[in-house]
Amino acid sequence: MTATYSAPSAPSAPSSSPAPARGRRWPVVLRENLAVMPLVAVVAIAVAGPFLVPFDPEAVVGPPTRPPDGTYWFGTDSVGLDVFSRTIAAAHLDLAIAAAVMVLSTTIGIVVGLLIGMNEADTRLVGGGARGAARFMDLLQALPAVVIGLVVVSLFGAGITTIVVALTVVLLPTQVRLVRTEVLRVRSEAYLDAARMAGLSERRLTIRHVLPNSSWPALENASVLFGIAITLTATLGFLGVGIPQPTPEWGSMIARGASDASVGRWWPALFPALALVFTVASVAVAMRSVLHRRRR
Repeated sequence: MTATYSAPSAPSAPSSSPAPARGRRWPVVLRENLAVMPLVAVVAIAVAGPFLVPFDPEAVVGPPTRPPDGTYWFGTDSVGLDVFSRTIAAAHLDLAIAAAVMVLSTTIGIVVGLLIGMNEADTRLVGGGARGAARFMDLLQALPAVVIGLVVVSLFGAGITTIVVALTVVLLPTQVRLVRTEVLRVRSEAYLDAARMAGLSERRLTIRHVLPNSSWPALENASVLFGIAITLTATLGFLGVGIPQPTPEWGSMIARGASDASVGRWWPALFPALALVFTVASVAVAMRSVLHRRRR
């Protein structure tokens, strides 16, 4: 009998069927988008809401202090204004003010912080001006925000432009300090010395290298200022120095409904307060998601 010899079979490689990268990333992408969706919904309501409300938000449309029902979804306030229409219309005004404050404070803050950081070490008059501007920003940041707002409003009167200017003055020092700190770090980098040795002028060096590398902290902080601006706008309205009545604004609506809440009529103050809390929370959640995505 002839023996047959068979070579041992090579061990088979372990089979692995990893999930596709897109499939693994889908829950992460979905979670990040869900985190931003509340803010997107708030912005959509602020833009389209005033055109979709059932009643004129500045006109008396029903009996005073009527509780929520099928006609007046959020009820009416003490003078017969529809709370639902005013809550939706107030989102348009409050978010517009916050967006204007965010853009102005961030833009001016980047420019001023860049000028201070680049000229602070100069021994000439421009250096003294830069150091004086830095100390002035420290002084503004040390003052309570509400006090600055009250002073500006008392000097120039209540109005949308006055509120925007007051809140820009309040929030500007934060952006200036962020940019100035980053400029002081960036301007000592070795590649800037190499650029100077290559003949690049100080102005071109500042615009081409320092500005892009020192603006990110202020840009990332802009969403924080957006939420703070909404809160401060409502605070000034609650104190009676914000947007004058009957223009719908969350803070003044809460202030008007606070006295009704003490006698059991809770709806004029509750719904604008919930809208304010939801908007600020949406900004915070969206900001956290975007920053987490950037760091990853």
